[in-house]
Amino acid sequence: MTRAAGLDRLTAFLAEAGADYAASRNTDAGPGGRTTTSALSPYLRRRLITEAEVVSAAEAAFGDGGAEKFVSEVFWRTYFKGHLETHPAAWTDFLALAAADRGRLAAEPGLRRTHAMAIEGRTGIDGFDDWARELVETGWLHNHARMWFASIWIFTLRLPWALGADFFLRHLLDGDPASNTLSWRWVAGLHTRGKHYVARAENIRRYTNGRFDPVGLDEYPDSLDEPMPPREVALPVADTPPPGDVALLIHLDDLHPESLPLAGARVARVGGLLAHAPGASDRVRAADAAALADALDRAGAHFGCEAGPATGDWSGDRPVVTAWAPVGPSAEGLPAGCLRVRRAWDEAAWPFSTRGYSRLRSRIPQVVSA
Repeated sequence: MTRAAGLDRLTAFLAEAGADYAASRNTDAGPGGRTTTSALSPYLRRRLITEAEVVSAAEAAFGDGGAEKFVSEVFWRTYFKGHLETHPAAWTDFLALAAADRGRLAAEPGLRRTHAMAIEGRTGIDGFDDWARELVETGWLHNHARMWFASIWIFTLRLPWALGADFFLRHLLDGDPASNTLSWRWVAGLHTRGKHYVARAENIRRYTNGRFDPVGLDEYPDSLDEPMPPREVALPVADTPPPGDVALLIHLDDLHPESLPLAGARVARVGGLLAHAPGASDRVRAADAAALADALDRAGAHFGCEAGPATGDWSGDRPVVTAWAPVGPSAEGLPAGCLRVRRAWDEAAWPFSTRGYSRLRSRIPQVVSA
């Protein structure tokens, strides 16, 4: 989990699967098959590589038209980040629901049994059980499999959506508070109210090349509802780093400090903040630690200063500057008084991410240009 590995993965994708991405991206060939997606999300989630450089590389390789579908999928990640920044209650409500639902597991034997069968891959549902085991064993699922899994979890097994989102966030190597929470809400019909995603046996059979053919799915469910959707709040204003010496704090949501907009500030010390997702698996924790260590090594070399964990009086009374930490564990772990700078990519895209995705999609050329 390093920047070099992310760049290697980007190069391999552009040379191999990238040209066929639009036509093949929905097909899940399984753990041993040829990947039909970029598999860049673990690196993008931590910004070991940035959305701007990935989009730039794709457009250089395939041209604007050839890269359009891939670029649009990259922007879904940006959209979810911006939407959660302006609807932070979606995150806090999810955490509260997941905690309450874990309490229900202790009190309701039937729910507890169904939940255990689901996360252990013992439901008897073809495909679903394989995906549950694949997630735990590898930390990864194809995006289409994630949608099928979430739909079956919610509408066929009748399990609480927040427990499913929690299960994903614990195990996914690319587990991201915004993408994960809002994707589960979207499948349930909560993100876009009344519009849910339904897993159908024919679709699963078609896009797994016949590997799976589940029976007994509820293919005509009603979407979920909630008393009050998360309210929109104003996008917080970013800070401007002061001139002179500063201490740079890096975290898991932005591990490319070399490209941060630091204006006239001089980085005299770099500290690292390791804030995992709630309940993260050992695999995810190890990936997070490796990614942060890689970023600290690069930051120390780039800025020519000491770099290490942000413990004790690591900043030496200098102003502490950090990349903007979106809603989630990193933001919750930032020290008081920390100055947060925002990348031009987010500054340009997030104001168009407050409603549905189509609003941002229509402005993709404008954001890329900015």
